[in-house]
Amino acid sequence: MSMIRSIFILLLFQLAGEALRALTHTKVPGPVIGMILLAAFYILRRREPSPALENAADGLLSWLGLLFVPAGVGIVANLALLRAAWLPISVALIGSTFLTLVITAWIMHRFGPRASIRGEGL
Repeated sequence: MSMIRSIFILLLFQLAGEALRALTHTKVPGPVIGMILLAAFYILRRREPSPALENAADGLLSWLGLLFVPAGVGIVANLALLRAAWLPISVALIGSTFLTLVITAWIMHRFGPRASIRGEGL
C-alpha cells in the first residue's frame, strides 16, 4: 500500500506543478515545477522522504530510458531536416555545452567551499 501512496504523492506534486504552470503561463514544464515543490515541501518539513517514496522514485527512474525512444524516433523521422541544417545545429549544441560548462564552473567557483584557501585541498 505504501508504494501506491508514494506514487500518488509524486503524481499529486506533478499535478500541482502542471496547475501552477497553467496559472502562471510559464515555459517551465509542470513536472519540473512539481519536483521543485516536492523538494521544497521536504525542505520545509526538515525531514527526509520516506523509504517508500524513494523506492517509488527509483522504480520510475529505472524506466527513464524509455522516454528517450520518442526523441530517437523524432530524430530519425526528421533526418532530412537534420542533414540540411547540420551546421547550425552543431554550433548550437557545442556552444550551449560550452556555455553550460563555463557557467557551472563559475557558479562552483563563486559559491563553492573555499577548501584550497584553507589548505584543505586535494
